[in-house]
Amino acid sequence: MARLLAASCVLLFLLFATASSSSARAADPPSDAAGIRQLRGRKVGARTEVRHVEGDREVQELGRFSVAEHNRRRKCCGDGGAGKLEFSRVVAAQRQVVSGLKYYLTVAAVEDEEERVFDAVVVVKPWLQSRTLLKFAPAAAAKS
Repeated sequence: MARLLAASCVLLFLLFATASSSSARAADPPSDAAGIRQLRGRKVGARTEVRHVEGDREVQELGRFSVAEHNRRRKCCGDGGAGKLEFSRVVAAQRQVVSGLKYYLTVAAVEDEEERVFDAVVVVKPWLQSRTLLKFAPAAAAKS
């Protein structure tokens, strides 16, 4: 009986020691891999500004996609009251890592020869080769 009790104590000790060492490893800061260095000082899942929006082909293409998808949905749903939008450029963009990449775009488009600004939200899932327009609406007026 004493041997069984001693063996149980040793087994429990080893079990707790293993659990505490693995939780300590999980709390250690991540290694200095290139991808990890980019995340330092940022919250995971937080929005980040896209720099040099004018020269970013991917962001400009997503803006073009959002305008085309908006036009397609308007035509499909019979909303023929307003003119067709023509993509001009993406003015500003933010990127957020979700289950894919979520882009918050400020898109300039021409409607009836007048340039207007719209807010668009697009989710990109590269592994599925999919892009989904979640929102496309006139931009909120600038607050002073």
